[in-house]
Amino acid sequence: MKLWQKILTVTALIVMTSVSGCYLHIWHKEEIKMKDLNKTDPELAFLWGNFVNNEVKPQGNLDVKTRFLILLSAHIATQARGEYPLILHQALDNGVSPVEAKEVVYQAIPYVGMAKVYDFLRLTNRVLRQRGIKLPLEEQSNTTPENRLEKGIAVQSSIFGKEHIDAMRASAPAELKHIQDYLSANCFGDYYTRSGLDTKTRELLTFSLLVSMGGADPQVKAHVQGNLNVGNNRQVLLDTVTQLLPYIGYPRSLNGITAINEIAKE
Repeated sequence: MKLWQKILTVTALIVMTSVSGCYLHIWHKEEIKMKDLNKTDPELAFLWGNFVNNEVKPQGNLDVKTRFLILLSAHIATQARGEYPLILHQALDNGVSPVEAKEVVYQAIPYVGMAKVYDFLRLTNRVLRQRGIKLPLEEQSNTTPENRLEKGIAVQSSIFGKEHIDAMRASAPAELKHIQDYLSANCFGDYYTRSGLDTKTRELLTFSLLVSMGGADPQVKAHVQGNLNVGNNRQVLLDTVTQLLPYIGYPRSLNGITAINEIAKE
């Protein structure tokens, strides 16, 4: 590499580091963003506040904690880094425990991917430290490397039915059997088996994550059925999409409702 190329490379790295640091600094300021909106865009602040607080929040029967849990998941899925800490502070002020908040982040990893979730793990840890909460939190894992596959299959079977899971695993072609093992051991064994949130809540969070992400319609439908199987009925799912709508927009919300209507018929 020539000298001028080395200089450009080093300069680029410095700029990237500076920009990353700038973004992190901005994330520290997220608490004031909505307050600033009242000054810079008072009409929008009124429209947004009226819609969310006077129309959406009173709709349905989700309890306050559940509403905040699904909102946290939606902010992760939509990569809303700026507003996530604000929602997290509100969640912690309204009955969501530090362990529950952290488990929302963990639950997002197999669906959103670590590359997109990692920043939210850092933001969560920062908020917890700001509130004087010592890290790491108490361990919630209930599996070992030796039994995670077995326990994962058991959780899958409890949600979707043993016959369905057995058939799905048996029908997988040889070249894809490792993916089925990953799904069972990692997605369900590593995460669904954890303490901190029960299976019913985790399944609702998964539905929220998938709807909020968009582009995962087959998985949304599968988890509509999973939610029905664990006791989250049609109305709970509709209430969930209703509370997500202001944050994820109408297209993804309507797609979620379409999946509900197809699987959870009245």
